[in-house]
Amino acid sequence: MAIQSIDMTDETWKRLLALRQRAAARPQAHDPALAVYGPIAEAKGRFVLAQVGQSLDGRVATPAGDARDISGPDGLAHLHRCRALVDAVIVGEHTVSADDPRLSVRLVAGPSPVRVVIDCHARLTGTESLFSDGGAPVIVFRSAEAEGAPLGNAEVVRLSPCENGLATKDILDALGARGLDRILVEGGARTIARFIEAGLVNRLHVAVSPIIIGSGPSGISLPPIERLASAHRPDTKVYSLGSDILFDCLLKPGSPSPSKGDEVQVTDFA
Repeated sequence: MAIQSIDMTDETWKRLLALRQRAAARPQAHDPALAVYGPIAEAKGRFVLAQVGQSLDGRVATPAGDARDISGPDGLAHLHRCRALVDAVIVGEHTVSADDPRLSVRLVAGPSPVRVVIDCHARLTGTESLFSDGGAPVIVFRSAEAEGAPLGNAEVVRLSPCENGLATKDILDALGARGLDRILVEGGARTIARFIEAGLVNRLHVAVSPIIIGSGPSGISLPPIERLASAHRPDTKVYSLGSDILFDCLLKPGSPSPSKGDEVQVTDFA
């Protein structure tokens, strides 16, 4: 499998931002940067990208939860490009509690996405930074049965819970009703896995950084399988970002995992 290098020039990035705004058409000339980011920027209707930044041994944090330095500088720039090209970014409640992320676009030029948090059991306290940092709007999904603290200016959307949490399709439908169709599912591992299990992810980006952690949570935590014949084998292309290697995986929405689970678990351990 050949590895192509992504050389993101200012001209190419401006072209992608114009494509995002429907102000330009994607050029026909082959450019690895356009091949990776073009499908996100030009997506029409619902489009879900899942992104994982992990170590060589598939870890996204230490056992103590330290995850801040896993991705190299080019891996972080890649993540911020993805944020700038989508309408909304989704994370689980545990990611917010553990990492206190801003979920903004700081490393590249472009708009910051609406920030979406899945907080089924209303565990967030409202003291988390994203509720008071003056950044992009925040939407929080909670169970209709849960009572919790007020969350500043965040919009709280209450959904009827399923057996194990909130249905991923219901979340996407609610976002789509608000004009938010291009979605980045950023973390953690179980949140990403639930969207993959439900067959709702169009593309999966796995950015691998050349470090070995040895133990800790994995980047994607899907239910176990007995035979490799049941494993996901997506069409994949590999790119060098510079400090990190990107696996760009084409998934097929509507084709759930052998063990389908379309509810988002309340607890998200990465």
